[in-house]
Amino acid sequence: MLPAEVRERLAADLARAERDREPISPLTDGNPDIDVVDAYEIQLINIRSRVAGGARVIGHKVGLSSEAMQKMMGVDEPDYGHLLAEMEVFEDRPVAAGTFLYPRVEVEVGFVLADDLPGEGCTEDDVLAATAAFAPSIELIDTRITDWKIKLCDTIADNASSAGWVLGTERVSPKDIDITAIPAVLTRNGEVVAEGRSDAVLGNPVTAVAWLARKVDQFGVRLKAGDIVLPGSCTRAIDARPGDDFVARFDGLGSVHLSFE
Repeated sequence: MLPAEVRERLAADLARAERDREPISPLTDGNPDIDVVDAYEIQLINIRSRVAGGARVIGHKVGLSSEAMQKMMGVDEPDYGHLLAEMEVFEDRPVAAGTFLYPRVEVEVGFVLADDLPGEGCTEDDVLAATAAFAPSIELIDTRITDWKIKLCDTIADNASSAGWVLGTERVSPKDIDITAIPAVLTRNGEVVAEGRSDAVLGNPVTAVAWLARKVDQFGVRLKAGDIVLPGSCTRAIDARPGDDFVARFDGLGSVHLSFE
């Protein structure tokens, strides 16, 4: 466990790295005593600061939601980060790749909530009952840590490596599609670069959202009506370069487009 002043300093280091686009060494290198609680508190310091400056939390993302990623990180549960309104990117507006340090894209089935979710004890049935629609989504991830050399506490502190997100226009009711069996294909400049299926996310993306609701409740946070939730990627992450044009297509769920300049 780290002292409060060290948490504040590390949060400031991450905020400065993002603002100045100058990566920093892993937090875990210089702070061997850092733990998961420290990392989430560091994340929250920066989120609270941005909210105080006028930012608005409109959802959350789940990371490390595949078995392969959890094994790589040596953990047995996902992690989470916050989605801010100012982080939203759009299908019809190219993103400046130079705004980020090491941008990558991930393919996700987004959730749009119609009702608040319970915290402790939230179940998959609760999630399905509260979900207005699923939507095709691409998450833009980035790290403020040099060359993606991250451990678990590095990515958690760094808002779970989240940097942006875009939803496609399609909305499909949970009653009209099997969320556990949605194939997805990602193309970059017309070439297929990744393929996957929605059940790559903990076997069921709904499981990830229920976990998220229970987890954030421990930090005094709730998932609310109108929130966007990204439950984790169906595919591996793909590097984004200036000039790249990505399209993610989901069977039965439509598509979403994101380009970089």
